[in-house]
Amino acid sequence: MLKKILNRKTLGYIALAVACLMIGSGVLANQPAQAANSVMTSSSASPFVESIAKVKDSVVGVNNYQLVSNSYGNNYNGFGYFPWGDFFGGFGNGYGNGYGNGYGNGNQDSGREVKYGSGSGVVVAKEYVMTNYHVVEDASSLEVTVQRDGQAEPELFKATVAASDADLDVAVLYVPGLDLEPVELGDSDALQVGDLVFNIGNPIGFTGTVTAGIISGLNREINTGTSTDKYGRKTSVINSMIQTDAAINSGNSGGGMFNLDGQLIGIPTLKYTGSRYSSTATVESIGMAIPVNDAKTVIDEALKADVSSFRDANQNQSSGSSSGNAANNTDSSMLGKPRMGVTITTLNSSVTASGLLPRGVYVMEVESGSPAEAAGVLPFDIIVEANDTVITNTSELTGIISTLKEGDEVRLKVYRTGVDLSTATELPSEGEYVDLTLTLAIVDAVAQ
Repeated sequence: MLKKILNRKTLGYIALAVACLMIGSGVLANQPAQAANSVMTSSSASPFVESIAKVKDSVVGVNNYQLVSNSYGNNYNGFGYFPWGDFFGGFGNGYGNGYGNGYGNGNQDSGREVKYGSGSGVVVAKEYVMTNYHVVEDASSLEVTVQRDGQAEPELFKATVAASDADLDVAVLYVPGLDLEPVELGDSDALQVGDLVFNIGNPIGFTGTVTAGIISGLNREINTGTSTDKYGRKTSVINSMIQTDAAINSGNSGGGMFNLDGQLIGIPTLKYTGSRYSSTATVESIGMAIPVNDAKTVIDEALKADVSSFRDANQNQSSGSSSGNAANNTDSSMLGKPRMGVTITTLNSSVTASGLLPRGVYVMEVESGSPAEAAGVLPFDIIVEANDTVITNTSELTGIISTLKEGDEVRLKVYRTGVDLSTATELPSEGEYVDLTLTLAIVDAVAQ
C-alpha cells in the first residue's frame, strides 16, 4: 500500500516537473522573438535615420591640388591651429606624393600638380558647394567628388571659388554640371545646448561618415589664427563657434552639421587635439563648427556673382612691398600743380615688420587750408590706398597725384592711430581704417 502511494506521488511530481518544463520552455521560446521585436522597435525609433537619408547625398568631397614648387613639394604648412587641429584630410596624400615623389625625382617635379589634401563640402544651391576656406586655400585647381550608391568609383567635377571669407574660414564653390539637390539652410541662432545634431563628412577616406551628438556649447570665442590684410597689418581672428561632442576627424572640414529636421546649421571646422593647460590631459569629443547664419552672406555673394568672373582660389591679394628707408618727401615739388598739401615719408620696413601697422605713407604734417585738411587727413595718418590702388611708398602716391588735374577727386584710405611715431616708445596696437575723399587744388600760396 505504501509502495503504491509512493508511486502515485512520484508520478505526480514527474508530471508537475514536466508541466513546469513545458511552461518554462514556452517562455524561453518566446524570448528571442520578443527581443527581436524590441530591437526592431528601437532601431526604427532612431530620430536620425530619416534626417540622414534626406541630406546624405548632398555631402561631397573636395580635393585641393597644388603645384610642386621644389624637390620637397609644398606640404609642410596649413595643417591646423595649435592646440586646435583642423579637419582637413589628406596629409598622407600631400606628404607622400609631394615629399616622396618630389624627393625621388628632385626638381624634375617642379610645376607638377599633386593632391595636397581633401576635405568635405555641402551642396547649398544648384551647382554650388560650401566648404571651409582652408580646404581650398592656395589650390592650383579644385575637384569635387561625388560617391553615388552602387558606383565603385566617384564622379569628378571641376570647381572654382565663387566667393570666400578667409577670416570666417568659409568658401563657396561653383561646380558646373553638379546635379545634386541642395540642403535646406537652418537657423543657427535658434540652437540650444542639448539639441541633437549629426555630422556628415569624409574623414580619412570613409565617404559619407555620419556621427551624432549634442550641442555642447554656443558662442565659443575661438582664436583661429592670424589674418594679414592687403595693406600688411596683422590681426588675431576670433570667431564665434558652435561646440559639439559629435565625433569629427581629419577630412570632415567643410562638411555639414545638421539638426533633426535635416537642416544645415553648422560647418565643422576645428577639433581640440591637445590641452591648453596641461601637457598630460586627455581631451576627447570637443569639436567646433561655424554657425551657418554667419556663412549665409558668403553664399549670397556667390549666388549673385557673375560666373565668368570667378577666379581660382589660389589667387592671392596684391600685398605690395616696402620701400625701406625713404627720405622725407613733400609734394612741394609740384608747386603750380594741383596737390594734396601734406608732408609725407615712407614707413620704415622695420616699423611695419611686426604687422602692428600697415605698409604705407606716413603723414608728418598737414598744411593749413590745404585739400588734405579739408578732406579730414590728420597728422600721423598712414595712407594705404589712393583711388583703389594700394600704396606702399611715397613714389606710388605722388605718381598717382601727378596724373590728375585741379578739381579731380582722390579717394584715400588711411590707417589712423593718433600716435606720433617719431616720439612713440612703442608701436600702437590699436587703430582704424578711415575712408576720405580729397579734391585736388593748386595751393602754392599755402606752401610759401
